[in-house]
Amino acid sequence: MRKHRTTYIALLLSTFIIGQMSVYPASAAPAAANNAGSKVTAAPAASAAPKNLGSIPLEAGVKATLEDVSIWSQSGGNILTYTLNYSNTGGSNASLNHYFSRVVTSGGSVIPGNPVTADAAKNKVVSKQTERVTYYVNIGKINSLKGLKVTMYVWDPKSKGYLRHAGALSLPANYSPSAVSGQRQNITISNIPVSAASESLQIYKYGGKVFAKVGINFSNEGNKVLTDPGYTAYLMSAGGTAFELALDNSMAGYKIQPLEKKTIYYVTEIPPYLKTDNMKVQYVQRDETLKFELPKFSSKLPAAVTPDLNVGKGAIKKIGINSNTIELQLTGANVYGEDASGVWTFQFRLKNAGKQAVVLPSYDLSVRTAKGTTFPISSNGVSGVSLKPMEEKVVQLTAQIPLEVEQNSLKLQMIESVSGNSSGNAPGTPAQGTPGTSGSTPEGSGTGGAAGTGGSNSPGTTISPSATAKLSIPVAYFAVPYTLRADTQKAMNYRITNQYGTFDYSLMSLQRFPWKNDDILIAKLNITNTQSVNLTLPDLKGALKLDNNDLSASTDLFMEKEASSIAPGKSAEVYVFSKIPYTTDFKSTRVNLYSVVKEENVPFLSLNTSSVTDAVYKVDRGGSYTIVGKGKNAKVQENKTVIYQGINSNIVYTEMFLSSEEKRQSKMARLQAYFKTADGQLYETTPVQPDMAATPGGKQLVTFWAKLPKSVDASDVTLYLGPGINGNKFTEAGQESTGFINVSALELSPQYITPVNNLSKVTLYPYTLSVLNSEGRNARGSDTINITMNYSLLRDISYDVGSFDHKLVLKMTDPYGQTQEKSLTLGTDLTEGDNNRYSVSFSSEAYKKLAGGTYSIRLYDEFQGERIELANQAYTLKIERATTSD
Repeated sequence: MRKHRTTYIALLLSTFIIGQMSVYPASAAPAAANNAGSKVTAAPAASAAPKNLGSIPLEAGVKATLEDVSIWSQSGGNILTYTLNYSNTGGSNASLNHYFSRVVTSGGSVIPGNPVTADAAKNKVVSKQTERVTYYVNIGKINSLKGLKVTMYVWDPKSKGYLRHAGALSLPANYSPSAVSGQRQNITISNIPVSAASESLQIYKYGGKVFAKVGINFSNEGNKVLTDPGYTAYLMSAGGTAFELALDNSMAGYKIQPLEKKTIYYVTEIPPYLKTDNMKVQYVQRDETLKFELPKFSSKLPAAVTPDLNVGKGAIKKIGINSNTIELQLTGANVYGEDASGVWTFQFRLKNAGKQAVVLPSYDLSVRTAKGTTFPISSNGVSGVSLKPMEEKVVQLTAQIPLEVEQNSLKLQMIESVSGNSSGNAPGTPAQGTPGTSGSTPEGSGTGGAAGTGGSNSPGTTISPSATAKLSIPVAYFAVPYTLRADTQKAMNYRITNQYGTFDYSLMSLQRFPWKNDDILIAKLNITNTQSVNLTLPDLKGALKLDNNDLSASTDLFMEKEASSIAPGKSAEVYVFSKIPYTTDFKSTRVNLYSVVKEENVPFLSLNTSSVTDAVYKVDRGGSYTIVGKGKNAKVQENKTVIYQGINSNIVYTEMFLSSEEKRQSKMARLQAYFKTADGQLYETTPVQPDMAATPGGKQLVTFWAKLPKSVDASDVTLYLGPGINGNKFTEAGQESTGFINVSALELSPQYITPVNNLSKVTLYPYTLSVLNSEGRNARGSDTINITMNYSLLRDISYDVGSFDHKLVLKMTDPYGQTQEKSLTLGTDLTEGDNNRYSVSFSSEAYKKLAGGTYSIRLYDEFQGERIELANQAYTLKIERATTSD
């Protein structure tokens, strides 16, 4: 027992010594006498890569079959790998520690094979089972399989040197490890049986460079999901130059289900002069423990083709992404001239016709002229977009092309950007290395592509793209239909489809109104959902351009937030407005709607019109103006308009009743208004509006006033009225407005008040004053007249009133015709209620001589320093005798 152990250790030591002498020639050990009858079966020659290259009996019930011999160039010596499939038909386990393989080169060198790291732990072949072990050897500068053979030895204490030569297998003269183009080969990936076959080799030219795209079809024959094993793939030229392949972006994270077939695509850049005949793909796997790459499997590629990427006008381009068919189509394009550029808008359709959800890879989009000049455009909405099965999206793209370029021969080009070094190696991992070291492989110049030596089995220069390399693969060149964009006509419907859906739009009006020291220009758009599902609008922003004057920085957009989701058949109104100097003249208006995504403007809708601004909608005298808005619905109607005549100016004062049409208490929109005279002059009004919420169906009294010069005819004025807005919401009383919308012109009925000759019913909204009687008394010889009034003051509580800026002025005219007055505050000096009493005294030295007569009371409505006489009435003055004492 001890002798057997000592012998085995000696055998291992001798094997180790032979392994260190692998660069020296050696002869195979002669076969032992008791093994003279063993037979070696060689595999027949074949053009495809046979799995069985021959078998060698090792001992009773155990044999080794040679499979998959490959060679791969390394900077520290070329690595040869071969696989031995051990089969054990015996009744007991067989120890792999008893079997040794060596590679004999054509020059006679004998090199022991060592198992790769993944198989190093395999030490037995279970009874009635098989075990596959892959070995590697460093064959130095040898780059051909020609003349190589694999010999097998079995540990045998009775044999000389303790090794018995079991047999040798020579590789067929025409042996190639690569499968014939299109022929499936059975391989194992991640312990999953897989069949693979080359499918395509396509050549693309773009940007002065040449790119190759390779398609390999995999069929998962196992019962587990196959994912990317992390192999590095190389495109091999006939001369032996290897170009590292990057996994196409559309294949990122691919999975192949059991029994599923899927074509995986790779891309790489190749020199323009490289011959593309007899190319193949070689897969390798890096052994991190050994610090070099091991060849896995390879396949010859079919003849290279250059696909026609031109897509006719309106035609559909189909591409594959992760085994799903994606339809691409340029459905429409139009252009209009602006400044020195043609402004293009493209409608680009994407549809997933497959059965799985996909995420589109990154694309570069640009417009290419007939002379090859390109103008990049944003690919937002295309790159990285998600598409569910059968989902369709339309993306709106925009571009500006100089007018000096011919506009009727453009193409929209779509380029896929693929990052280099994405076929399995982690960034920074060297593609090649010296066995046993961590050396890296320098990039090749590629000059050996056409003239490399060694034939198709002879690895030569290896070119590995850096992790930041960008491979640009053209996808399609869409012919752009040349269509001049017609001006948008007001009140006409137009249909558009973009990434948010299909809808109709119309330009309802283009209006210009006064605002402060400027004018406000408002474009009113109507958007109608023509789909069978809700149309969800983004957070829209607006931009106006008048001729060449860009107002984007000062443009605001108003749309009620509740309208951002439009039900089928329903509409939403959008107002785009900006302040402009009132002296501005322009001929054309461009309106743009867009959203901002990641600090980039994404177009939603664009239109151009040369229509003149609309006349303001008129509301006839006595008619009502309607306010529409969530929580703001109301009607406004004139109560009265009066003119306060002053010395230097007149005040036009209008009272409006605002009636809420809401079903619950709600704060009404703040109203803004201007007076417009018959000769076209405009005067900003000061509004006074209650700040409390209006009750359902309740009324509020809203007043507007402005001072007009005496030279202006104030008897024929119109009120330009609209709800105020600030940003994207209506303003309320007490809030500052930055504009107003839905402006209408209300024809007013100004009047000059004629005073009545009694005080029985004096109206000063919201109050009605009724003087029941008045009594004036003067004590003979006294300088005072004491006046009392019995009155009723009623307040109309059917409507709310804002701040009451009116004063009631009581003017008393004495028997001498002299006047004195007193300012009264309704509700304070005169209290509300029936049969109240008010007393006031007036003094004058002249009153000491009064012997009787009458006095009169005149009531005035004083507002902003100007007055209107409301009523007057005369009363008898009583003179009282002085009281004397006896």
